[in-house]
Amino acid sequence: MHGVDNVINKELQFLSKTNDRIDTCMNYTRPQLAIVLEPIKKAFFCAKNRSVRIRYLTEITTENISYCKELTSIVDELRHLDGIKGNFMISESEYLAPVVLFEKGKVASQVIHSNVKELVEQQQYVFDSFWSRAIPAKQRITEIEEGIVVHYKTRIIENEDDTIKEIGRLTAESNELLTCLTSGGMQYSYDHFFEIKKKLLDKQKKGQHRGIKYVTNINDKNIELSRIYQNAGIKIRHVKNLPPMSFGVSDKEISATVEKMEGGKKVQSLLISNEPYYIKHFTSIFEELWDNGTDAANRIRDIEEGAELADVEVIQSSDRARDLYLNSLKSASEEILLIFPSTNAVLRQEKIGAIQLAKERNVKVRILMPTPKSTEHNIQGPNQQQKNIGIRYIEQMSETKATILVVDRKASLVMETRDDTKETFVEAVGLSTYSNSKAGVLSYVAIFDNLWKQTELYEQLQAHDKMQKEFINIAAHELRTPIQPILGLAQVLQHEIKDMYHKDLIDVVIRNARRLQRLTEDILDITKIESQSLQLKREQFNLKDVITNSISDIMVDSDSFKKNEKHNRIKLRYEPQDIFIEADKARITQVISNILGNAAKFTEEGTISVNVEQKKEEENNGHVVVISVKDTGQGIHRDILPKLFTNFATKSETGTGLGLFISKSIIESHGGKIWAENNMRGSGATFTFSLPLGSKQQASFER
Repeated sequence: MHGVDNVINKELQFLSKTNDRIDTCMNYTRPQLAIVLEPIKKAFFCAKNRSVRIRYLTEITTENISYCKELTSIVDELRHLDGIKGNFMISESEYLAPVVLFEKGKVASQVIHSNVKELVEQQQYVFDSFWSRAIPAKQRITEIEEGIVVHYKTRIIENEDDTIKEIGRLTAESNELLTCLTSGGMQYSYDHFFEIKKKLLDKQKKGQHRGIKYVTNINDKNIELSRIYQNAGIKIRHVKNLPPMSFGVSDKEISATVEKMEGGKKVQSLLISNEPYYIKHFTSIFEELWDNGTDAANRIRDIEEGAELADVEVIQSSDRARDLYLNSLKSASEEILLIFPSTNAVLRQEKIGAIQLAKERNVKVRILMPTPKSTEHNIQGPNQQQKNIGIRYIEQMSETKATILVVDRKASLVMETRDDTKETFVEAVGLSTYSNSKAGVLSYVAIFDNLWKQTELYEQLQAHDKMQKEFINIAAHELRTPIQPILGLAQVLQHEIKDMYHKDLIDVVIRNARRLQRLTEDILDITKIESQSLQLKREQFNLKDVITNSISDIMVDSDSFKKNEKHNRIKLRYEPQDIFIEADKARITQVISNILGNAAKFTEEGTISVNVEQKKEEENNGHVVVISVKDTGQGIHRDILPKLFTNFATKSETGTGLGLFISKSIIESHGGKIWAENNMRGSGATFTFSLPLGSKQQASFER
């Protein structure tokens, strides 16, 4: 974009469109413009009011410090990075880069804009890299105003006394203290720093400190020490799998050691750093451990009550998961339960020998796997000789991406699928979780048993459904045979009888025979649709003729129309026009007759209008003919509207609710669409369907 006005307008559009986040990176000349240019300033405020998260990165100097101070009240977070020269903004979907170097107070005359996903992601990575190296604006502003220059340094201390001194200093100077300690580290911390921490806790009570948090592994050896810490006011959580180090993080520094400090052993080597990156890194590690930890009170209660302590392990390595999987199968003594998410998962189990192991264990094995039975022979063995193996089939779902193993109802292993297209176990499997938690394992057993029972019920329902469909199909075909002679002979008899009373009786027979004939044809159509055997006999015909004939038939045959005809309470409107389409003429006639019949049935008085028009469809750049039938009847009941085109969707006492379902299938088989809605103004409803025009008809339409 070129021109100052265009640049400003583009920035305003960018700020107004974002709904999630705005990350801004600007050189030291730009904060002034964010404050001085009122439209830009207002746009930032509006974004913030919409809960958009705004991060702003710049170089804070003595020249722009006043503007940066004001910026801190506008954005969510402002950071400083020495010598930053980039000028760009990123939202969740767009990238904007004003083309300007270091001209103070001048708006850029050019701006680059892109919504290319790859470019946005690349620049987001650049911003995050800068952001992680930057320091908080408050710290930089303090440095400038108080003339303080902070020198960042990382050092290793290898003297016992100096180590104690440095940890004590870090602890005493902290405004918040986060500590991760091994069991030995708990005792070391108590022996050397507990008095300092009690002073911090006193400061916390006065609102001068944000508190102390510990994560550690609480066991029967350090339970009393954990109680002492708890009673003093330190927050503690238990974490089973601690990282192989002890560390402490304050708001200013970190200290870390890999020594275990067992048996009162002192720390020989300690890393100390005030680098912001280290502080952020160790803080994030602590927060993750804290979020996944167990409250100390619950852990202490479990130990005191002798409750079984569950072993839960998250396994990152797929090699380790494979070994644990095979060893778990080998250890089974009573029962193996397996759920496979896909056929490929089954094949991968065979390759690593898991299926063979399950067969050899001589324990009860039950397997739930996707419906395709191509792998059944390999699992069952020849001639179904594996009496101990039961297999049932479940539908493969794209959301299900984990193989689940339960052994002896005592342990579970859940292996997430990273890429189901891979042939080997190691390539396909991602994160895995092992657990012997009784509650967790029995939950998986309950899920398995429910699925097992559901598959049995599903098989029974399928068999019942098949029998029902076969019966309906046979019944419909059998009904066809007597209906035709009844209808034919009744029509002959009607012509022979002169007496009007008996003629009316025969008319009732004919009408009901035709109704029974339509019902039979509908049932046969349903069976064809559900078995996907509905065939179309395409031919070229004039749509005008089909609509005209259908209107004539409705006027003659429709009970509703006959009832109102003598009072002239229903009017049918249609302006004929020649439109040639290539489709199944009989089926399209069936759809139009069905829609017109419904309109006549539900309209006591008023108008039924048929409208036909040709349109260009933007979606696939083709042309369609759109037929709509609008009535002034009672409209579509709100309970029926959401399921209007499904089987048996009707509130009528005379209809079956099959006609619209069949019509939908016919139209969609032609590549068209069908829909309906209640009229916005007045009463009644409008039913509409579209049909694609062939290339010849399109060319005619374009001419």
